[in-house]
Amino acid sequence: MRVKEKIERAGFFWLPNSPKKQLPGHLTIADGGKVELEVVGLFEEEDEDRTFHKVWNFKRIIGHVETDGLVTLDDCFYTIKPMPFGQIVRSRLRVGKMFSGVAYDENEEIAFNRLRISIEGLDDWVNISGIKVDYHHGERTATINYDPPDDIALKLSNGMRLEISFAYTMPGVPHAKEAKMTQKTYFELVSVEKRDFLEFVTVAHRLTTLLCFATDKIVCLDQVKAFADDLQRQLGDGHHISVPVLVYYESLPFAKNPPKIEWHDMLFRFLMIRENAEAIINKWIDAHEQIDVAFGLYFSARTDAHKYLNGRFLALAQGLETYHRRTSIKTLMDAADYKELVSEIVQGCPSHHREWLKGRLMYGNEISLRKRLEDVVEPFKELVGTDAQCKKLIDCIVATRNYQTHFDKSQKMKAADGLDLWKLCCKMEVLFQLQFLSVLGFSTDEIKHIFEEGGQLKRKFHADD
Repeated sequence: MRVKEKIERAGFFWLPNSPKKQLPGHLTIADGGKVELEVVGLFEEEDEDRTFHKVWNFKRIIGHVETDGLVTLDDCFYTIKPMPFGQIVRSRLRVGKMFSGVAYDENEEIAFNRLRISIEGLDDWVNISGIKVDYHHGERTATINYDPPDDIALKLSNGMRLEISFAYTMPGVPHAKEAKMTQKTYFELVSVEKRDFLEFVTVAHRLTTLLCFATDKIVCLDQVKAFADDLQRQLGDGHHISVPVLVYYESLPFAKNPPKIEWHDMLFRFLMIRENAEAIINKWIDAHEQIDVAFGLYFSARTDAHKYLNGRFLALAQGLETYHRRTSIKTLMDAADYKELVSEIVQGCPSHHREWLKGRLMYGNEISLRKRLEDVVEPFKELVGTDAQCKKLIDCIVATRNYQTHFDKSQKMKAADGLDLWKLCCKMEVLFQLQFLSVLGFSTDEIKHIFEEGGQLKRKFHADD
């Protein structure tokens, strides 16, 4: 989660079942969504044996802080827990999630009907604006009109509704020297029935990774607001409004530096898929059920998760292998034939070696990394290059993986290193992106158009040409 400026709040904090024992403390929220709480003292009471070390985790802590009022801190644990020995001490806790503006009871479910999220680059990706500027150069005048775009509603396969909504601000008064109008695009997840917050978080994460993929940048959540139909504030005229609950937590993916979003670097924009947006977005969300691990390895390679190039390469190699394992049932031979073969081999083995042999043969019917890579490349051979170029790429990936993982010295001269390894990682990223475009339902011709005309994929893949 992007937190552009560190947030600091002083206040008092207590456990839901001990509201009278309030500790003064200081709450901080750093970039990335990392929430920490420092308090004077310890929340738990001293034990009979005068030790405080039995309790390290707290499901929930309530606070009352400056600016925000009541806050709920969930999934907390001590990172610094000094022994008091009759002295005043400061303890520090990490906070999993912070809900600002509300206090929940100890065992109260945290559930909502709506979650509004803002993601870096969403305005550029959707690229729908109600602002229209007409310049009259001859008369040296300009007219600014704003017609709010209609919200776009899409049905999700999990029963939620995804709305692409547009918030705006109008010029204030007086505006003799400046008239400013802004528009911001949000994703809003809506559920008729209240749902656990984690259900919303899961979908929000998958929408964020979709934006990462579509823009070909690592973008982050930069604001999360939750709403519940039964959480209302009464207005003076008898009307009610929903109370927004601002949420902070460490969301992934996250990159230390904000991305520079350029339309010409995107793989595709919303307007390109608008007619099929509902189907495409559902395919991306649902695909996580099957290839979530492959997604994780791909995005770990795109962020700062791997400080060394070797780590990035191994994540991509394992990711491509995992992707194929979860999308293909191909084996060396028919499962029944292999089972019969294993039985024959084991029966012919000395009894005291049979358990060892069974372990060695357990995955013997799996196809090799080379065969998996050939399957991954096959649908896109026209984009990758000639047969010789495809073989050279696969040979290089296999040799590099074998050398780095198995320390196969015979592969050292064939393995990529330095700049060549960086170029190889770029090619492997593109192979992943081609697979993901196919998962989303893009046709072969559409993928070829994105590869050739978009330019970004082609530049990464042919960086050494």
